Amino acid sequence: MSTEVTTVERARPEPIRAVPVRRPGRWAAIAALALLVAMFVHFLVTNKHFEWSFVLSDQVMFSTPVLEGLRGTILLTVFSMLIGVSLGVVLAVMRLSDNPILSSVAFVYTWFFRAMPRLVLAVLFGNLGILWERFGLGLPFDRQIGALFGLHDFQAKFFSVRAVDLLTGFLAGMLALALSEAAYMAEIVRAGIQAVDVGQTEAAEALGLTRGQTLRRIVLPQAMRVIVPPTGNETIAMVKDTSLVAYTPVTGELFFQLQAISHRTFDVFPVLVGACLWYLVLCSVLMVVQYYVERYFSRGYGARTGKPAPPLIEPTGVGGIIHEH
Repeated sequence: MSTEVTTVERARPEPIRAVPVRRPGRWAAIAALALLVAMFVHFLVTNKHFEWSFVLSDQVMFSTPVLEGLRGTILLTVFSMLIGVSLGVVLAVMRLSDNPILSSVAFVYTWFFRAMPRLVLAVLFGNLGILWERFGLGLPFDRQIGALFGLHDFQAKFFSVRAVDLLTGFLAGMLALALSEAAYMAEIVRAGIQAVDVGQTEAAEALGLTRGQTLRRIVLPQAMRVIVPPTGNETIAMVKDTSLVAYTPVTGELFFQLQAISHRTFDVFPVLVGACLWYLVLCSVLMVVQYYVERYFSRGYGARTGKPAPPLIEPTGVGGIIHEH
């Protein structure tokens, strides 16, 4: 008995004639944007009221007072964010605590400082010296105790300093910004902690880790992916909010020094342009830093690594033969 095997050769398909999609709306939008950009650049170059020669001179952008104010702005940003982030982490942990007292204190703190405008806080902290004449360490109610024994000049202070000397403009402005920032950072950190799966905490507890070790080694490292982007935005916002402490007042600050130049030279608008340029430079540097920090903490979370995917192995065929697709 014989069998005939017939093979049918399939015809090769014709090549696909791809026709690119025409997008006239896209080209019209590009042309309109290019026209607007050209008009804006022409406006910047030709309008004499910008006074670019004066803005870019040593009198505005690179004068000694302005560079000192730039250093003060950077220091205010760094110290305010360090205090704000540190205190915000503590407040977030308190807010998530099972202790109702700690949770309530953290809630009241965030409620108050999130409701207060930072300009109002800066002016308020700049005038705290009205409430206390001196700050000191020693026995409380020393004058009242002395009055009981007829000693009206009795003082039991080991150390004291005038409130005006302690609460300088820089310190008052830094505290106002830092305490306000702590309230926002507390909510950011709380959201990051709650974004971590609860199974991570349960697994850490099963391994015998304490709550502090679980928070430092398990929860916070995973929460950084959620915490870092809004923290970068808060840092950029802090650079701009340092201009508010000019009302404290803080003389060693960028905007205060630029305002002083405008009051001295009566060139208000060019000095404001110089302020915009400096804030653009500072915020642009922070945006670049934020990009690399975000990329570092986002490793392993859906990011493309460029490596090929492993082959899919399925047990198919007769006799358990393994084929790779």
